[in-house]
Amino acid sequence: MAVVELRDRDALARFFRERPAVHAYELGDLDDFFWPHTRWLGWMPDGRVEQVALLYDEPDPPVLLAFAEEPARGMTALLGSLAGELPPAVYAHLSPGLLDALASELVPARDPVLHLKLGLVDPGALARYDTAECELLSSADLEEVERFYERAYPGTWFQRRMLETGRYVGVRRADELVCVAGVHVWSPTWRVSCLGNVATLPTARGEGHATAACARLCRVLLGDGIDVISLNVRADNAAAIRAYEKLRFAHATDYVEVMLKARDTNGRSS
Repeated sequence: MAVVELRDRDALARFFRERPAVHAYELGDLDDFFWPHTRWLGWMPDGRVEQVALLYDEPDPPVLLAFAEEPARGMTALLGSLAGELPPAVYAHLSPGLLDALASELVPARDPVLHLKLGLVDPGALARYDTAECELLSSADLEEVERFYERAYPGTWFQRRMLETGRYVGVRRADELVCVAGVHVWSPTWRVSCLGNVATLPTARGEGHATAACARLCRVLLGDGIDVISLNVRADNAAAIRAYEKLRFAHATDYVEVMLKARDTNGRSS
């Protein structure tokens, strides 16, 4: 059997740092806080790790991350071997073309949504942006931040713990938050961070607040010793992609996000 359980964090980090912008979330999940909730499955047909999939069990439903290395057939084989062991519902982040590998047990509950992974490639470009109006937020701002997301980004995946890192940036107008940019991943230990929860109130959009907030946040992260800054964005969000490209983020890979559920007796999601 070529599928193995992996628990050596240093070895996993070396593997993921071959393509760090692609695997930034996995690198972040090596952190002590997330590690107990992770299961790492490797594909080792000849004794060498060729593919790694991550099952993260803290959220409900659990999250499966499977981004294929070349040759991709190894990840297809890995997921095919795991399909019967996965939970009956899982939110999957998959390289395009991998859905069929799970189809014997799990099927999409809704249409997959194409996303892009972008990585910061030119940190020096951040200096061109005026970030004087951007301020660091903290857990003391929690209620205000939650009210902001209810208005600006309802349904966003916001973890209070990440605000406690002090790695959220806000822009205010008349003592009201009009823009916030934060992180989904922040690990100085593994030198990685992923931007997330970036939003602007509808009445303040088009004024460059999000670009400035992200620039300030990236500069703070670089000061933390972070050397991998990545983000996920929907492929159809052209305005956001243009803004990130101006900040000198570049395309790292495509992937799909999709809710998968166990087949019922008629072959549909139950």
